[in-house]
Parts: sequence; C-alpha cells; structure tokens
Amino acid sequence: MTPQDASIATTLDLPSYLLGAIMLLLVLVLHGLVLLQITKRYEVKSFLYLAEKKYSEVTLCFYIGIFCLFLTHIAEIILWGISLYALKLVPALGQSILFSGSTYTAMGFMEDILPDGWKMLAVIIAFSGMFAFAWTASAMISMTKNFRQAYTKRHMEKLNISSDIIDRFK
Repeated sequence: MTPQDASIATTLDLPSYLLGAIMLLLVLVLHGLVLLQITKRYEVKSFLYLAEKKYSEVTLCFYIGIFCLFLTHIAEIILWGISLYALKLVPALGQSILFSGSTYTAMGFMEDILPDGWKMLAVIIAFSGMFAFAWTASAMISMTKNFRQAYTKRHMEKLNISSDIIDRFK
C-alpha cells in the first residue's frame, strides 16, 4: 500500500466501515439472541403466573425482564469499548467504554476521540444503539400486555369484583 493509498483509506474512513460493519452485525446478533431469551422466558412465566392468579409475580418478572434488557445494552456498550481499546483507537479502557456509551446512546456528551480514519465508527456505534433501543422498545411493548393484565386484575380483586368477571378480563 502506497502512502497515497493509505491517505485515501484514511480520508474515506474505510477501516471504520469494515470494523463497524463487523461489530454492528455482532452486536445486533447478540442483542437479538439475548432479547429473544428474555422475552420468551417472561412470556412463559407471566402466562403461568396469570393462570395461577399470582399477579404480583408477573410484576416482579416484568421488572426483572426490564433490568435484564438494561444489562444487555450495558454489555453491548462494553463490547464496543473493548473493541476500540483492543485496536488501540482509544488509549484507556475506561475512556473507551465511556466514549462507546456516549455514542451508543446518541447522547454525545463526550467529544470525538477517535483517530483520523476511524471517525465514521462513531456514527456506526450510534446506529447500533438506535437499532438496539428500537428493538428493545418493541419487546417492552409486547411485555407490557401481560404486566397490564396482571396489574388490572390485581386491582379488580382489591375492588372486590367477582372472580367470574376478573377471569373474563383479557
């Protein structure tokens, strides 16, 4: 590779596109697999608890599921941070993770610290966060159905509504 070729690659941020595409794919596959496990387990548990009229347990499962979704995003931020640090794009691991979190969440509270030729990576990290957050939001909306049903049935019991009526509520 000639110096001129290196300059073109740096100017066009070509290395960042390659790494970004690989990491984006890895992060979203990981996100999808974990999201599927969390929602599947929540759906089964909450269905069983609703059938047993254990409404408080549905609420607990819901909040545990939401916390697990939060941890998934934290793990993805750390994964981005480790990759930036491993490639020596950012000098310190803590700084790398903080930059990844700032970018992944699209908060942008940290300045761009990536070297020339890698600037586009920040945009790709932001896209991975936006995709992951949208996917998580859709999962949370589906999880809310059983949570809301348990919440309403629990309050119907507090109002001394007949169990025949409560059982008909979907």
